[in-house]
Amino acid sequence: MLQRFDYSDPGFYAELDKLLRREAGYDEAVGQAVEAIIAGVRNRGDQALIEYTRQFDRYPVSGMEALQLDAQTIADSHDRLDDGLKACLKSAAGRIRAFHQQEMLHSWSYTEPDGTKLGQIVSAMDRVGVYVPGGKAAYPSSVLMTVIPARVAGVNEIIMTAPAPGGEINDAVIAAAYIAGVDRIYTIGGAQAVAAMAYGTETVPRVDKIVGPGNTWVATAKKMVFGDVGIDMIAGPSEVVVICDDSANPDWVAMDLFAQAEHDELAQSIAITPSKSMADRIMHSIDRLLEPLQRRDIIRNSLAANGGLVVVDDLAQAVEVANRIAPEHLELMVENAPDLVGGIKHAGAIFVGKYSAEALGDYCAGPNHVLPTSGTARFSSPLGVYDFQKRSSLIQVSGQGARQMAVTAAALARSEGLTAHEQSARYRLEP
Repeated sequence: MLQRFDYSDPGFYAELDKLLRREAGYDEAVGQAVEAIIAGVRNRGDQALIEYTRQFDRYPVSGMEALQLDAQTIADSHDRLDDGLKACLKSAAGRIRAFHQQEMLHSWSYTEPDGTKLGQIVSAMDRVGVYVPGGKAAYPSSVLMTVIPARVAGVNEIIMTAPAPGGEINDAVIAAAYIAGVDRIYTIGGAQAVAAMAYGTETVPRVDKIVGPGNTWVATAKKMVFGDVGIDMIAGPSEVVVICDDSANPDWVAMDLFAQAEHDELAQSIAITPSKSMADRIMHSIDRLLEPLQRRDIIRNSLAANGGLVVVDDLAQAVEVANRIAPEHLELMVENAPDLVGGIKHAGAIFVGKYSAEALGDYCAGPNHVLPTSGTARFSSPLGVYDFQKRSSLIQVSGQGARQMAVTAAALARSEGLTAHEQSARYRLEP
């Protein structure tokens, strides 16, 4: 079921790179449709949102009042939720909040001997939009992971959009929004929700940044509105790499691969081991444990198309391969796992030791589960408080400092042919 690779084989990396290419490519039909939806929302505002909701969500609304949840409806969803699940959401929210409070950036400055003061002013964004999927599956955990860091950052207003197919809202999603502290909730989905938050309508306010996962229509819309509004990232299919040695339990490895594969057929699960015996045991565990799982068909298709089992000579090679992949999630299920952490250069999240299941990180460990995918961990980071903060440079030049810097600035400006810049600097040479 898993394609096997051996590090010692000629062309190993060429074959591995083929496995890593999962890009669906640009769908021209989707792109054209999304472009038309965005134009419709920009030109016709609320009326376009009403029409698209009728068309795509099969929800026969007559006005925007049906698409914004009032405070009582939100509170009722929270109250209706099973007490056990509600308690777990609150527990997860507390852990996520505690972690993200450590990420806060703060303003700073320093003063030079001549009195010149330089620094940065850190401030929160005014308004942020959170997109929450609501089609095939609902993800209250994503609500917590996107809203809480924005709240910790001090964002003034948080808007959430989530589709309600047929008018049905998901109580767990709304309860998570209630717990996390969302200010307004609109039951709008798809590209039209992204467009509404990016440009504003009569009812939906324009935001400064849009975060949250979505299908190809949502991802395409986020790409198109980027520049007019900030976005978090364009997330690809989910992925995990598990480095394991003979100390690992092959059943645990197999189930962690399954946990990633069950997201969808494009998800990627890769195990790397220096032990051929462990590789064989993992394959046996996969065959034995798969059948009882509810989403076994999705898992089977995912592993067959995108799964991999890599045999290396030692753990140093395993780390090298993991860095080449730059995975969203990296599990270190080896003896003395902390010893490997220093060698990891590229990973969205690193799970150290056999008890650190990626599933715990998805829901309640604390760090954010919105992570860079498709190798973008080489240059990207998890979603965090810093994504909702802005930095402004502070420059307060003293008279003495200006006279010293003006000579340098004037010379550089003259070398670039910018004579107004030169004169502006030279004016500061005057007492």
